[in-house]
Amino acid sequence: MRQADDHDGIDWHQYVIIGAGPAGIQLSYYLQQIDADYVTLERAAEPAEFFRRFPRHRRLISLNKVHSVSDDPEIRLRWDWNSLLHEPADLPFANYSSEYFPHADDMVRYLGDFQRHHKLAVRFGVEVRRIERRDDHFLVHTEDQILGCRAVIVATGWGRPNVPAIRGIEHAVGYEDMQTDPAAYAGKRVLILGKGNSAFETASAILGQASMVHLASPRPLRLAWNTKHPGDVRGHHGAVLDSYQFKTLHSVLDCVVDEIRPREGGGYQVHLTYTHADGETAVLDYEAVLRCTGFAMDTSIFDPACQPELVASGRMPTTGPDWQSTNVDGLYFAGTLAQARDFKRASSAFIDGFRYNLRTLTALLRERYDEVPLAHTVAARDADALTTLTLDRINWSSALWTQFEYLCDVLVVDETTGEVRHHVDLPEDLARSRFHDEPHYYTFGLRWGRDDYGDVFAIERHPEPHRAAESAFIHPVIRRYHGETLVDELHLLEDLLAEWRRPDRHVEPLRAFFARELELRR
Repeated sequence: MRQADDHDGIDWHQYVIIGAGPAGIQLSYYLQQIDADYVTLERAAEPAEFFRRFPRHRRLISLNKVHSVSDDPEIRLRWDWNSLLHEPADLPFANYSSEYFPHADDMVRYLGDFQRHHKLAVRFGVEVRRIERRDDHFLVHTEDQILGCRAVIVATGWGRPNVPAIRGIEHAVGYEDMQTDPAAYAGKRVLILGKGNSAFETASAILGQASMVHLASPRPLRLAWNTKHPGDVRGHHGAVLDSYQFKTLHSVLDCVVDEIRPREGGGYQVHLTYTHADGETAVLDYEAVLRCTGFAMDTSIFDPACQPELVASGRMPTTGPDWQSTNVDGLYFAGTLAQARDFKRASSAFIDGFRYNLRTLTALLRERYDEVPLAHTVAARDADALTTLTLDRINWSSALWTQFEYLCDVLVVDETTGEVRHHVDLPEDLARSRFHDEPHYYTFGLRWGRDDYGDVFAIERHPEPHRAAESAFIHPVIRRYHGETLVDELHLLEDLLAEWRRPDRHVEPLRAFFARELELRR
């Protein structure tokens, strides 16, 4: 790290975090725990600026299951989607709400107290104007100061609404500005652009007031109970779907909205083309058009020389397996912005997912900038020992549970020493790239069955260990790699209570797998 110069007027740090929402606060906590030289900048006067406005109808979709079957704090985190990680866990979100779907104001209070409780180094009321890359460091410009650092971690969350390219879109009222009093839509025909959670949140709120509610987007509705992704439409919005099927004229439309035109005398004519109707078009009248099409990252703070590459939709940055920008060295993303690598699969867009990602990111930052090796433990090269280790982790870890199909543990076999190095909570693509020269290693984690089930509530099960790969529910998967090549894979049977310890279904199949694979390398 470059040393501070008394005359250059620059405030130097190893790390600068931008944003004090849940991701910025969580990362600040991790860096503070390792005594890192960091500072966090937040333009608002307090944490959680986003949650002061959103969701607009003030109910979170993150679960708050206060009462659990376990007394183990780690296992309880599987169903606590709102708490930040900290030791000792003396400030759980359950202290702020006992509601299954909490109020957004509870999150605001929680994050503010968490920051104060841990005395995190957050500077409030500081707006970042520009980020520029200079040789091996960054300069972060604010209104009255320049900060220098080796690494910038952007944890700002969504910075602007995502506005689709529709002729006349300016006539739609954005989710961020719309009236939230349901009485404002009494007797009106309302078109809602979008079919995500913000659209259904809005439709649910006005369903009993509006004379007609239509939700429209080109692609079919994605229901969370089908996709297993918490960002897709959740079951508590079922009243909207019931209304569609019960012929109330409330509808969910798969269509392209071609144009929105003001109508003489008030209201709007909306021209649309149905997606599944042989090109049929229609012109429908509405008194209100609401845009609920999500958010996107604000890239205006980046100097042209360090503009991060974006995914195809332009909504978020592309990142490598270490959550670093794919084209700007030293620029990292945290929280909701860092979901591109498991988009619509695991939970990196949400607190219950990125709190674990950030723990791993902290270890990776420490390795790169402070030369502290990535931690691991050592196990014996023995089938019984590895079976016990694997099942203990799978049955206990909340990270592997929440970040299914994304984070994994890694067992690297050292053929020279006979030892096995155990690394925890790594993205599987990071593990493959990091250990690509290793001839013998394993990853293990949790996965869902991914067959296309006609009815997810009427799935035929086959509870025989040799058919475990057909499990539909979340279940353990162990993979053997040679470099980046997948050599073998073992699925263990699903279990209703997520307890994978039955001798016949879990212990013996896994022990036999390790015994066979380890013997092959002798």
